[in-house]
Amino acid sequence: MNGKGSVGMEGEPKGLEASLHHLLELHHHKSLVLTQRTEKAKKDAIRKTERVSDLLVEAVNGGVHESFINQKRIELEIRALAATITRFMKQTDQWLATTHALNTALKEIGDFENWMKIMEYDCKNITTAIQNIHQE
Repeated sequence: MNGKGSVGMEGEPKGLEASLHHLLELHHHKSLVLTQRTEKAKKDAIRKTERVSDLLVEAVNGGVHESFINQKRIELEIRALAATITRFMKQTDQWLATTHALNTALKEIGDFENWMKIMEYDCKNITTAIQNIHQE
């Protein structure tokens, strides 16, 4: 009985030890699976975060690029407008000079016309005086 009793007692601890060992291996296995899943989820999250970051950078850079292109177009239009304004200023100055010359000529014509009237009046007076002298 001693032989069977010790075997029985030794069998139970070995069975308990085996069960604990099995539970430890099961826990270790589940822990490894959970760690692998967590690591995979972490890598997946990092990859998706990088993708979102890349998309945001592309969106912002696209807006910046479009703004840069618009700025260049605006600068070209400003240069073209500045050239047009310069041309119009020169043309306006020419028109002002021409108008001034025309006004001066019209004044001179008015002065000449006035001089002609005075000369005509003087000539009539002289003619009248000569006729009066001649009739006497």
